[in-house]
Amino acid sequence: MADDEQKPPADSGPIPASPRDEAAAASGSASAGPGAPEAAGDKPAGAAPAEPLKAEVSRTDAPGAGTSAAPPGQPRQEPPAPKPANPAAATTATTSETSSASGRPTAPADPATAKPAATVKPAAARPAAPAGAAKPAAAAAAKPAAAHPPAAPAPPSGPTEPPPPPGTIVPAFIEALQTAVPGSVAHVSYYLGDFTIVVPVAQLLETARHLRDAPDAGFDFCSDVTATDWPPRAGARFDVIYCLYSTRHRHRVRLKVKIGELQPLPSVSGIWPAANWLEREVYDMFGLNITGHPDRRRILMPDDWQGFPQRKDYPLEGPGELLMENPLDWLKLRQARDEADIE
Repeated sequence: MADDEQKPPADSGPIPASPRDEAAAASGSASAGPGAPEAAGDKPAGAAPAEPLKAEVSRTDAPGAGTSAAPPGQPRQEPPAPKPANPAAATTATTSETSSASGRPTAPADPATAKPAATVKPAAARPAAPAGAAKPAAAAAAKPAAAHPPAAPAPPSGPTEPPPPPGTIVPAFIEALQTAVPGSVAHVSYYLGDFTIVVPVAQLLETARHLRDAPDAGFDFCSDVTATDWPPRAGARFDVIYCLYSTRHRHRVRLKVKIGELQPLPSVSGIWPAANWLEREVYDMFGLNITGHPDRRRILMPDDWQGFPQRKDYPLEGPGELLMENPLDWLKLRQARDEADIE
């Protein structure tokens, strides 16, 4: 009985909402705007018996959310810009035919002042060059062909032998030598403050004696004897240089003699004893045929050494096929050969 009394009668209408519920419903309908979907609570339950109520649709996901409520304006109807009579005069720098500031069509360019656009041929109109065709002459002219490397210069055939420059005073002992020994001076050169006298081989000993004994010369000391090899020079391949010094007058001079490979060269050791070992070194390194020497034999290399190391045609690895960098290897090889001869 108590439960029947608490149930509302069947003919009774819906329960009126409270003022608080009416205010909340009014505020919700105003914020949702026209056409907004109703809340999920106002919708009936799903068909499934255990289906829960659907959640409220978000305002941002609803159709039409974020759009302006104002009705869209009518599109602006403007007549198209008139085209100029001369198509080449339509050279405008804008990207639109209407002005962005006023919205009005831009005035066409003056055909009298506008420059005609350059006519550019399409790329398809140009004939394609064949695969193996040569480049145009203009391109070849712009890039000159690579020049051939210059040929290697010919090896020199001897020193330059520069003559004394103008105004240089030739020493008196050279003029006296030309008078005392005719034909003894073939050429006089001057380099770095020193005079060089080129003497024929036939006049070497007579010229040396005069330069030693003449009072104005007085060359009593032979400080050095050396040679240079010039293979391209035919006939006289070697230059032999004698460096002389006067301890009394303190001046210097050089004697130079040009000889061939097998041409005899008289020794000057009888005139200057200091030339004894110096001439032996020239013989050992260059193989010159020095005659009249009291003890002509090698002084640096072994007696049985083959070849002359200072010649320009001497092999870089020595006369043998085996290059021996250690002197002990050479001595062992020589000792083994001597022991074989003894046995």
